[in-house]
Amino acid sequence: MALLLDKLSSTLNRNENANGKEMSFIDHLEALRWHLVRAVLVWLAAVIAIFIKIDWVFDNVIYAPAKSNFISYTALCSFSHKLHLGEALCMPPINIELQGNTISGPFMSAISIAITGGLVLAFPYLFWELWKFIKPALSPKEIKYSRGSIFWVSLCFFIGGAFGYYLLAPFTFNFLGNFTLGTTKAYIYRPTLDDYTDTLTNIILGCGIAFELPVMAYVLGKIGIISADFLRKYRKYAFIVILILAAIITPSPDWTSQIIVSIPLLLLYEISVFICAKIDKQKIKEEKEWS
Repeated sequence: MALLLDKLSSTLNRNENANGKEMSFIDHLEALRWHLVRAVLVWLAAVIAIFIKIDWVFDNVIYAPAKSNFISYTALCSFSHKLHLGEALCMPPINIELQGNTISGPFMSAISIAITGGLVLAFPYLFWELWKFIKPALSPKEIKYSRGSIFWVSLCFFIGGAFGYYLLAPFTFNFLGNFTLGTTKAYIYRPTLDDYTDTLTNIILGCGIAFELPVMAYVLGKIGIISADFLRKYRKYAFIVILILAAIITPSPDWTSQIIVSIPLLLLYEISVFICAKIDKQKIKEEKEWS
């Protein structure tokens, strides 16, 4: 951590403005202010666009994983039949009915959906603004290493979000929606609208952030904080952390959902080891050429 802070401090000291003069702390704050203003404006535009179409977004995006005809349910069942597995991958039908216990519930849920959806929709631009703020402080070599970072960060985030939406969320809702307590039907399963939307957004955002692991490994490997040997040495501890992270991301306690999350995260960890190994070989090659 200290190495990372020293790196950021040294690079910020090299930051220059358009006139070629070294930027002061106030200049940095002014630049950051305009980056934040532009990012917030784009985010608000995405929020407003989603709120205008909130009925369509709720029916076709938010509430879709709770319907029995959701694409993931039909695709898994069709895949099971093609593999001659019968109904092995077919999940029980689900039909979750939502309820509200406050007058402002639907409106506040619409605001929450628009805010979260705007964040997901504007994510590439928000990261681009962050990159534009950091870029002047980087050396030409560091800029070369970070080429294409906006694309890869956005791609990993959207792949993770899609994984959570199309695979993890259906398993989670199917398990929770078909779980019964007792045999007398004294308990009626009817979750609140807020509970449903919060669960879905936590799954999508959690998976999106978790899938940034290879990008994080690349950055830390380039800075020199981690290496392939370091990741291999602490692999067994990392697996435990991944299992804990999978339990946090999945709101349902069933082992199926946790395995669904754990397997891709373990694969991403091994990809991170491979990325760091390539970086280590490149560093050794550059050191030999320099010497």
